[in-house]
Amino acid sequence: MPDIPVTVVALLCLAALAAGWIDAVVGGGGLLLLPALLLGLPAATPAAYALGTNKAISIVGTSGAALTYVRKAPVDTGTAVRIGLAAVAGSSVGAFFAAGMSTDVLKPVIMVVLLGVAAFVILRPGFGRVPAAGPVGRRRRLAAIGLAGLGIGCYDGLIGPGTGTFLVLALTAVLRLDLVTASATAKIVNCCTNGGALAMFAWQGTVLWRFAALLAVFNLAGGTLGARTALKQGSGFVRIVLLTVVLALVANLAYGQWVA
Repeated sequence: MPDIPVTVVALLCLAALAAGWIDAVVGGGGLLLLPALLLGLPAATPAAYALGTNKAISIVGTSGAALTYVRKAPVDTGTAVRIGLAAVAGSSVGAFFAAGMSTDVLKPVIMVVLLGVAAFVILRPGFGRVPAAGPVGRRRRLAAIGLAGLGIGCYDGLIGPGTGTFLVLALTAVLRLDLVTASATAKIVNCCTNGGALAMFAWQGTVLWRFAALLAVFNLAGGTLGARTALKQGSGFVRIVLLTVVLALVANLAYGQWVA
């Protein structure tokens, strides 16, 4: 366990709880938890330990949310797992190219895309409220594997922030899911990507396991509660949280690009 004051540990536990809730509803919990770990861990701690510990925490909350969703939402588990496996491959490719690419070039593009997404969701109040009638065709499933799996998986390995939110948007648009079912499907995909990333961090020895276990309890509680909240409140509530997270992500990227 790292030497951290009790008050800081308590604040990190609250951050893990809130991050689990946000991530379960619409993705983007890492926007809260990872910066909290970077600030809360001792100054001499390498950033890789914050990244590895974050994955060990978030996979627990994501798994709890996924189980809650699967029990009560009409999730196509087979399709979700296929997208997840494609995302593992995509994130590996993204991580491979990340070392030689400047993300400062990509961040403004991502911000413009996110602002466009926010405008689209605001101007289309019916987006993601009701699922499409009838079964989803094979072409749309393959498109989802390509876009949500390989494409967003590559983004996750290359840059990372907001991956869960992008997954929800892509699954809603391509598979014509309602936002609640899209969030549920995204959790299964996230379990696959987090598992692959955690295995790499564990192999490198950059996970603070006992510290992660403590925060994972709170993240699990937040994830389970978030999934139940989304299921109870419905797609209209998820839409509001989605817009909030998208705008927070834009602000986060803008701050990192031009202020920090």
